[in-house]
Amino acid sequence: MSLLVVGLSHRSAPVSVLERAALAPEARGKLLQDAVGAEPTAEAAVLSTCNRIELYADVDKFHAGVAELSSLLAAHSGVDLEELTPYLYVHYEDRAVHHLFSVACGLDSMVVGEGQILGQIKDALAVAQEQHTAGRLLNDLFQQALRVGKRAHSETGIDKAGQSLVTFGLEQLAADRPVAAWTRGKRALVIGAGSMSSLAATVLARAGVTELVIANRTLERARRLAAGLDGGAGDGPAARAVPAAEILDELPHADVVVSCTGATGLVLTAGDVEAAVAARAGSGAADDAPLALLDLAMPRDVDAAVHRLEGVRLVDIESLAEASADAPMAADVDKVRGIVTDEVAAFGAAQRAARITPTVVALRTMAADVVAAEMARLDGRLPGLDDRQRAEITQTVRRVVDKLLHAPTVRVKQLAGEPGGAGYADALRELFDLDPQTVAAVSNPEQERQ
Repeated sequence: MSLLVVGLSHRSAPVSVLERAALAPEARGKLLQDAVGAEPTAEAAVLSTCNRIELYADVDKFHAGVAELSSLLAAHSGVDLEELTPYLYVHYEDRAVHHLFSVACGLDSMVVGEGQILGQIKDALAVAQEQHTAGRLLNDLFQQALRVGKRAHSETGIDKAGQSLVTFGLEQLAADRPVAAWTRGKRALVIGAGSMSSLAATVLARAGVTELVIANRTLERARRLAAGLDGGAGDGPAARAVPAAEILDELPHADVVVSCTGATGLVLTAGDVEAAVAARAGSGAADDAPLALLDLAMPRDVDAAVHRLEGVRLVDIESLAEASADAPMAADVDKVRGIVTDEVAAFGAAQRAARITPTVVALRTMAADVVAAEMARLDGRLPGLDDRQRAEITQTVRRVVDKLLHAPTVRVKQLAGEPGGAGYADALRELFDLDPQTVAAVSNPEQERQ
C-alpha cells in the first residue's frame, strides 16, 4: 500500500472553484466512507479548510487511486470532474509526506507561517478516527505532521513571517494603520462561533473594540464564547450573544464585521449590507469610516457584489489571496524547509523499516516452529531423554537458530530504512519461502490494534 493525496488549494485553483468545491462538515464523513469503500483504498482522511480540500489515502494502485479520489472529490463537492481536474494536484509517497509536513508548518498557507492549520490537521485526523477510516499509516502521518508543525514554530521564527488569516485580514481592512489603533473604540459583530470565529472574537477583543456581538445559529455556543470575552466592569469589551436571526438587526450598529460560518448559502446579501449602510447613515451615529467586512468563509458568507457598494470595505478569501502574494517572507522559512526535508526522510525510513517487521516476525515464527518440530522428532527417536537433557538440547538448538538469524534480520531492518528498502523484505520472503498469508497474519492484528 502507498500514500496518495489528491486535492486543490488557493495555489492551484481560483477562489470561485474553491468556493463551489468546499465541503460542508457533515459531508466529510460520507466522503471518507465512500473513499475506503473504493477498491484501491484502505485508509482515508480529508483536510478541508477555507483554502484547501485534500483527500489523503493509502492505496494499492497509483493510477486507479488518482482516478477514484478525483472522482470522489468531484462527486462530493458538486463540481463536474471535467471542470475540476485541471485544478487538482497529486502527490505520491514521499512527495505526499513532504506536502502535508509543509502544510503543517504553514509553508503552503495563504499567509506563510500561520498556525491555525495545526488545529485543522488535528480536526481532520479526529474525523478520520471517528469514522474509522484512519489506519496505521494515516494515524502515523497526521500525528507526525502535528509534531513537525509544532517543531517548526518552536525552533524557528516562522511565527514572525506569518500570522493568522484573521490578523492578516484585519490588517488589510486597516490599510496603513496598526490594527489596534484602527479597531480601538469600534463596535464589532462576529458571525459564527467555530474555531475561526472564536479566534476573530479574541483578536478583536484584544485589539480594543468597545462592544462585541457574537451571532450564531446555536445560541448557546455564542453565549459561551461571549462569556469568555466579556470584560464586564474590567478590561475588555462588552460582549453579548444573539441568535443568527438577529444578524440584520445588529448589522447597522457594527463598525467591523467578521463572518466565518459553515453555511452553504450567503449569510449577507448585497441588499442586506446596502440597507445596513443606509441605516448607519440615517441614524447619524456612524462616522465617515466605511463599514468593514471580513469574510473568511468558504464558500463565502458575504455576497461578492458588496465590493461594488459605496460606504463598505470588504476583504474576503479572494482579496486575501491577492494580498498574500506580496506578503514578506522571513529568513526562517529556509530553516523550516530544512526541518521538513529532514522529517520527511526520517518518516520514510521509519515507515519502510516498519513494513519489513511482519516479514522478520514471520521468519522467526517459522524458525521457532522448525525447532519445535525437530525436538518432537528427537523425542520419538530418543525417548529416554530426561527433562533436563531435553531442555538443554532445546536451548542449544534455539541459540544456534537465533545466532544464524540475528545478523540477517538486523541488517535487513537497517537496509529497509533506505530508499528502495522494500525489496529486501521481498528477498527475505523469497529466500526463506515464507508464506505471504503468514506475513499478512502478522500484519493484520497490528493494524487492528492501531
